[in-house]
Amino acid sequence: MKKKLLALSLAVVMLLSLVACDGGYGGTSAGKADFEPLTKEDVIQVCIRSHPSWPYSEGWKVWQYIEEGCGATLDILAIPESEYSTKLTLMFTDAKTVPDVAVFSNKSELDKYSRQGALIAVEDVADYMPNLLSFYNSLPESEYDQKVNMNRSADGKLYKIANFGREKTQNVRAWLYRKDIFDKYGLSAPETFDELYEVCKKLKEIYPDSYPFAVRSKLANLNVSGSSWKPYWETATYYDYDNEKWSFGAIEDTMLDVLTFYNKMINEKLLMSNFMSISNSNWQEIITTDRGFIMPEYQTRIDFFNSLCRDKNPDFNLTAMVPPVADAEKGVAMVNKYNYDPYGLAMCNSEDEKRIANAAKYMDWLYTDEAVELVSWGKEGETFEIKDGKKTFIQDEAGTQVQTLYGFNSYGSFSKIDSDSVLVSESEDIAATRDMVLEHTMPYFNPASFIAFTDEEAARIDEIGTGINTYYNENVNKFIIGQKPLSEFDAFVNELQSMGITEMLEIYTTAYNRMLGK
Repeated sequence: MKKKLLALSLAVVMLLSLVACDGGYGGTSAGKADFEPLTKEDVIQVCIRSHPSWPYSEGWKVWQYIEEGCGATLDILAIPESEYSTKLTLMFTDAKTVPDVAVFSNKSELDKYSRQGALIAVEDVADYMPNLLSFYNSLPESEYDQKVNMNRSADGKLYKIANFGREKTQNVRAWLYRKDIFDKYGLSAPETFDELYEVCKKLKEIYPDSYPFAVRSKLANLNVSGSSWKPYWETATYYDYDNEKWSFGAIEDTMLDVLTFYNKMINEKLLMSNFMSISNSNWQEIITTDRGFIMPEYQTRIDFFNSLCRDKNPDFNLTAMVPPVADAEKGVAMVNKYNYDPYGLAMCNSEDEKRIANAAKYMDWLYTDEAVELVSWGKEGETFEIKDGKKTFIQDEAGTQVQTLYGFNSYGSFSKIDSDSVLVSESEDIAATRDMVLEHTMPYFNPASFIAFTDEEAARIDEIGTGINTYYNENVNKFIIGQKPLSEFDAFVNELQSMGITEMLEIYTTAYNRMLGK
């Protein structure tokens, strides 16, 4: 259900009062409108994450272009990603130390600060944000629910504006396989899990020291393939879009089918028994030494392994395939959807009317056509050129990645980006299966991590959920590796249900419906 973000009259709009306080955050009162364009005298502090793979650089063109376009002077506070949450917590202890705008990715962290009064809702400064409102209100209802409503906090307001434009590259998951190995031995990519089992057995015969089904990352990548068993299914809390209800995957019959399959794969040494705890480095060694051949994974792993291995083996070819179906009656040849961008900007409560208005104007500018062009491509002749009618980035002699060279597509540098600017730099290996992978991705993501609870709901979820999650994780692992017999599955389900799963799902339902305005 679409809840339009309509501009409010400034007679009603609330800006923070300038009442002095020793710490924390003050109340709200009507503020004086200031619709003058931003100028160089307006300094806006933007707090961003600095990614270790492309650490922030003062020389990045993207920030130069943003300053020139929006008109303000930007004070970029770049914090290493590993330190971001800790330093954000310190800054948010007092309104006097908060930045004007900050990058957020963790929804529960965002909700915590919104409950404290540390953030400004879009609805409370809506008259300063006509471009954002126009764009949001133009979205189809399903996209609005996924990108706007899912970011609402428990009070029904929007404190974070989601990123748009990276959906075709951000967190895309796929089924990957060693096509060169399959071709070499005349093997076909499996279309069902029965065929997956059989082809893994053949690969095990050829490579006795291998674990052909090379799954890692605890239950995360098992969940990636959940829709192969049942649409949208995951092992824990998930929203069943087909039946419009919240469910807990571990208490469903599907869970027993999944456990049975994984247990069989481990018993026959087709899957490493420590896949729930294996380190990335050990897993990578299995793939690079011809001991792992098929897996649900990040699509970007294609480039990671191909570039890593082709010096020694030019034929090495990890690529994507159509997902196999596990349950012919219920499953679908799809991966669960993870290709959403969790990052976005939020306005901070500095208790300074002018700063808050400027922050709103700045964030609104990011939704203008001028901003989208500048943060996506930059300027012709400086950062991009046109060849054969298409834009292409100008690179240095070393062929430095565009993100590292100019800062495009980095955290906090955009809210809406031209998806073509992201795709233009992708490798031929990924481009070859990009459309197929996206066509075999479920249309909606699991909204469990986006749910905004009230204080009372959050306390009850914590009280019930801690015990449930501990018991569920411990026992699922035991079932998979054979420490616990599958004959005890019914007892496992009964125990989970007795721990309050029904009540927990009811709280999720209430909070979810509130977010969607139902």
